[in-house]
Amino acid sequence: KESHDSYIDYNRIILNIMAGLRKMLGNINDTTLVSLMNMIETQSASTLAKWALDYVEEHVLMLCHHAFVEDMKIAIQTSRQYISQERTSQELKKVLKDTKVILKDVHDPVNMAAIRAILTACATYDTPTNALGFTFYAVAAIVYSEVGLFESKQKYDQLAKEKFKDILYSFQLIAVNDEVNPVKVKWYC
Repeated sequence: KESHDSYIDYNRIILNIMAGLRKMLGNINDTTLVSLMNMIETQSASTLAKWALDYVEEHVLMLCHHAFVEDMKIAIQTSRQYISQERTSQELKKVLKDTKVILKDVHDPVNMAAIRAILTACATYDTPTNALGFTFYAVAAIVYSEVGLFESKQKYDQLAKEKFKDILYSFQLIAVNDEVNPVKVKWYC
């Protein structure tokens, strides 16, 4: 009886800690994020979407539980096909809507953040602000997977700053100088 009660208390503690975790990490006023936002405004929807998809495919997909990987790959592939005009907007929206249902069954913060990062990245072509939005989820997934779910807010914030620098660098590598059709973005943050 005593060990059962201890087990229940331990589970409550873990659930309370996990409930206190943020879905996204990062500070919108951080200079790295401001630089990222400024760069986003210089790029086309196609460049932003391809970068977002490449990033989540390379850095986030592997963080998803194996049960969700195939659905995430289908969402990424459908988004790529939409960008190249092989699929319609309606087809992409249906895939994303159907895939989003997965989140109802996900309670692990790493999986939840990874799936949200991927789904947000998949919608970047039509919603260019998602080029910033997906990064907040991606950083949460990466940081939580690297150091676990029981670190201090300060530790998560410190690691998030480092990951955002990596994200900015990955964007700088693919950014097109003087791109012809940069997106029009209104930041509401």
